[in-house]
Amino acid sequence: MECRTGFFSTMKICIVTPNVILNDGQGRVNYEIVCEAIRRHHQVTIVSANLAPDLLDHPQVTWVNHHSFGYPIQLLRDLHFALQSWAWLKKTAHEFDVVQVDGSVTIAPSNFNVVHFVHSAWLKSPVHLSRTRKDLYGLYQWIYTSINAHREKLAFTKAKTLIAVSERVKKELLEIGVPEQNIVVIHNGVDTHEFQLGESDRTALGLPLSVRLALFIGDLKTNRKNLDTIFKALQRLPNTHLAVVGNFQGSPYPALAKTLKIDHQVHFMGRRYDVPKVMQACDFFVFPSRYEPFGMVVTEAMATGLPVIISTSTGAAEIIDSSCSVLIDPEDIAALTTAMEVLSDNSTLCLKMGDSARSIAERHTWSNKAIQYMDLYEARCSS
Repeated sequence: MECRTGFFSTMKICIVTPNVILNDGQGRVNYEIVCEAIRRHHQVTIVSANLAPDLLDHPQVTWVNHHSFGYPIQLLRDLHFALQSWAWLKKTAHEFDVVQVDGSVTIAPSNFNVVHFVHSAWLKSPVHLSRTRKDLYGLYQWIYTSINAHREKLAFTKAKTLIAVSERVKKELLEIGVPEQNIVVIHNGVDTHEFQLGESDRTALGLPLSVRLALFIGDLKTNRKNLDTIFKALQRLPNTHLAVVGNFQGSPYPALAKTLKIDHQVHFMGRRYDVPKVMQACDFFVFPSRYEPFGMVVTEAMATGLPVIISTSTGAAEIIDSSCSVLIDPEDIAALTTAMEVLSDNSTLCLKMGDSARSIAERHTWSNKAIQYMDLYEARCSS
């Protein structure tokens, strides 16, 4: 699919994605792109299931609501959205100067495909749930990942330009045959106004006082985020506690904490809408994910002034320096224990690393990233 040629004072942009909202990783990227497009006086049509309330009545925004009702599992909702959007674009794509899609949300041709996740790479991982869980859920995860990997390859071949959210994602795209000249890397951003330096009251959050407190945020139903290795490190750090943010209903981790006899050190907080406040109550952030194309929660913690412990398996590791601890092997319990122990024992070092982390985050604001997207769109479509 080609952009229309010529110089545009105003472009007509179509964005196809399930979510254009604030509290969602992929949705946040799209929200910021839309805001920058509006700032530049472009017209934006959004084909999505969810849209941020402040965009609903904006005169430069048209919303095409493709909501999937009644489907009990994510795979069916995804397929329904893909079929709806494909049929809609087949009739209307010629009306737009730019069509942007995300991954496999549609197999219709596009000018730009923003790639947040490469399912074929995740499927190859030795810790994919189909290898670690020999039950119906593990089978479903294999089916889900396999179908998405196939759909992604179809979508990628129909995109003029692919935008990878990290060099890690770019490498994975190259491995499945995407030509390098078709790939541009734009790292994800962070909201440095929402996530700020400061302190919050642990008592009000139900967290313990007078202990060194680490923080983990992530999906608690799969093993991808590697909370189990954090628990094993915590066994060796009796004076360190861990706040865990995420929906733990149906999660195996509360039971695992009891089995490892660290349940008194682990504080399950459930899903939270005050994450910046929770971050401000903690001493450092630990996130040794086994597979993470980027990991926006890492840069959010950094913006809050928290030193972070991550692994090289996390795309956000590409933008940090020695102010953060990066584990070569996310399975290395001893290395993780040492990294956590150093931060638990040295509050001065924590403050110094936290200041450096904030400085890095300030170089990766959402406004800067949105400008990169729109500069790219305008340049490619005026050449």
